[in-house]
Amino acid sequence: MLLRACLFGVALCAALLAGPVQAQDAETLRARHAALREQLAGNPFGRPLHLESREGSGVHAGEVYATLDKPYGTVAPALQAIEQWCGILILPANVKRCQASREEISLYVARKPQDPLEDAYRVDFRYSVAAASVDYMRVELGAASGPFGTTNYRISVELAPLDERRAFLHMAYSYTLGVMARLAMQGYFATAGRDKVGFSIVEQLPDGRPVYVDGVRGALERTTMRYYLAIEAHLGSLDTPPSERLEARLRAWYAGIERHPRQLREELRRDEYLRLKRAEAALQQGDAASGATR
Repeated sequence: MLLRACLFGVALCAALLAGPVQAQDAETLRARHAALREQLAGNPFGRPLHLESREGSGVHAGEVYATLDKPYGTVAPALQAIEQWCGILILPANVKRCQASREEISLYVARKPQDPLEDAYRVDFRYSVAAASVDYMRVELGAASGPFGTTNYRISVELAPLDERRAFLHMAYSYTLGVMARLAMQGYFATAGRDKVGFSIVEQLPDGRPVYVDGVRGALERTTMRYYLAIEAHLGSLDTPPSERLEARLRAWYAGIERHPRQLREELRRDEYLRLKRAEAALQQGDAASGATR
């Protein structure tokens, strides 16, 4: 039971802690883009995207850097409003509900996508716009505590323009695992979860096949990518009519994880994922409408 609980905590939600370092301004972020030029130009993702991860002393941190083929003036507003974030965070399969108020986002996450809402665990994130200018934006979400001894959930996204049509995005995610949770997870990944891997290549076999990072760090990378793909799906839906954006986001997110079946393939088939998410969205919209009339 503890093992399942700990795994649930890791898959919970997106966040950033002290491990990843924020650029704090546009020039520093663009300098990071220049430093990553080689990694962005050639990588296993087949597009200008770079993933990093680290762990130590209970802190687990993942980062994604990506060049976006959208202007800063389009992307920044779409990631700055707190209401937009529920449209992002609801996309992963085991997130059942997202509610946003003025400065807080409440996320309801289940152990399995098919579990009912009443069995989901609620995590309250404090939301803030740490910077917003004509050439640099940073938003941060943080939750002091999570389930089963997990703490310090953080998610941070910063953005700067590269030119008139492109922007550079940095997403950072992290959490802290308590000793018992960490030991339980390590036991799982040494046994039943030993075939689960992340994206970082730790060595090459004699026949040239890559060996991917596994264990807790592999789980961290998988969760980091799931949430980056949610941001990507959200941004990709901006040119779609508002009434069609939910469907566009759902299909784009599922297509995104299917591009990486070794790491991200879900137990849910696409049709089942779409059915569940449409039903959850309808309930959430009903709750919002009901609250507005009170």
